[in-house]
Amino acid sequence: MSLENMSLTNEIVQQKLAEKFGDQLGNFSEPYGMLTFEAPKELNLKVLQFLYDDETLKFRFLTDLQAVHYPNDKGRELAVVYHLHNLVDNVRIRFKVFTDINQPDVFTATQLFATANWMERETYDFYGVNFVGHPNLKRILNVDEMDYFPLRKEFPLEDQTRTDKDDEMFGRGGSIN
Repeated sequence: MSLENMSLTNEIVQQKLAEKFGDQLGNFSEPYGMLTFEAPKELNLKVLQFLYDDETLKFRFLTDLQAVHYPNDKGRELAVVYHLHNLVDNVRIRFKVFTDINQPDVFTATQLFATANWMERETYDFYGVNFVGHPNLKRILNVDEMDYFPLRKEFPLEDQTRTDKDDEMFGRGGSIN
């Protein structure tokens, strides 16, 4: 039976990725049934282009792109996460690339997906990922004067012993009269 007549499964996607990229890709898993894997950041565009172009895979819709900060993972502190959708077979996959927070350079996907433009700007704005080649990489939601990236886990959690505010004003604690 040819691949064209079968429904697209995670196994087929993983097999085709392995045929193309060998052992350069890794950490394959299927949380909640969604095939998830990791690629070296230098290969992000090659992987995206392959997933897009391959006539069996057809991952031509970038559903989401965002970052995650792992402060304790030295040299891999920032992950850029891509969610792709094959609209023909209704299959979704996720893949991640990791970068050093001190040199957070990742190639832009804007040439392949127009939707990457704003998503990458937002990811830059909140996490500081430098999308190399982006046509207009500047803050999109925060003020230009902001000199930090607010979703990085570099700030202490709120001090729970503060006495200068009334939790009842925030709908927390106290009794309702």
